[in-house]
Amino acid sequence: MDLTLRSFFSFFGRQASQQNRKERQNMLVTNGIASAQKQIEPGHQTRHPSAFLKGIVQTEYPLPKFDRMGFLPVFYYDNTSMTAAFTAATKKVRALLPDPDMRLVEFRPGRCVAVISCFEYRDSDIDPYNEVSMAFLISHGRRSLPAVKLLKGLYDSCFEAYVWKLPVTTEIARWGGVELYGFPKFVADIHFTRTAGTMACRLACDNQHILTLEGKVLKTSPRKKPLRYRAYSVKDGLPLCANVYTSAREFAQSMLPNSARLTLGEHEIGRTLRNLDLAKMPLMYQYSPINEVSLFGPRNLMDD
Repeated sequence: MDLTLRSFFSFFGRQASQQNRKERQNMLVTNGIASAQKQIEPGHQTRHPSAFLKGIVQTEYPLPKFDRMGFLPVFYYDNTSMTAAFTAATKKVRALLPDPDMRLVEFRPGRCVAVISCFEYRDSDIDPYNEVSMAFLISHGRRSLPAVKLLKGLYDSCFEAYVWKLPVTTEIARWGGVELYGFPKFVADIHFTRTAGTMACRLACDNQHILTLEGKVLKTSPRKKPLRYRAYSVKDGLPLCANVYTSAREFAQSMLPNSARLTLGEHEIGRTLRNLDLAKMPLMYQYSPINEVSLFGPRNLMDD
């Protein structure tokens, strides 16, 4: 790979009380969304959100299906994540995009960028769960020259991506992602394993292996500027966009080709990824053992 290109490619992160829940739900249905006064659940008495989350106002709304309240933005207080970016065949990835205005961002002509991210959410507004994101960097409605969009993303700490698949480990995480955001979520088996020098995430569904991402445990430091991701989805045939902000308390990234390894399984999703001609070595690998995330609600593209 061209070392000049590689040098700049360094991107890539409560439920209401039982006694009053019904009264609060009726109030919310009657009066609309009200300000959130969240109660910390048992086991989370030591939760200490940083200034990053304290500076964001949340609203709450009823989730009758789960007999609880929901919050927007959704806060993720204590997480571990790892991300690896690989080049892929632009022509083949384009066939997976649902909207012609989604323009793939290319690293070089003919090669776009596929991003595999694994998340371990230990404490969130919708309880602990794991998640794997399979996404492609895009520019909505605008074409860009190869590498130019990536440079801008680096400068702004902001990247746009179409989320192709987003398996999770709990039903509430699946339901909220599908019903509110239009994300292609499904419940799957997602397990993290750790050794002294590596962390691995294995994704499977219906007893079939989809993928395993293994990355090195890197030496970390705080990341001063939050990362912003504009996550695109499609709901009822219309494109939506949601902002995701990540504040990494511990963060590291590597451009070394041996920093991460992706193994694809024989599940249909794994076979589809294999057909995209993914590069064997990553462009970049990110490791963040401790971070906070704020997932804002979805919005129509007109509301930008």
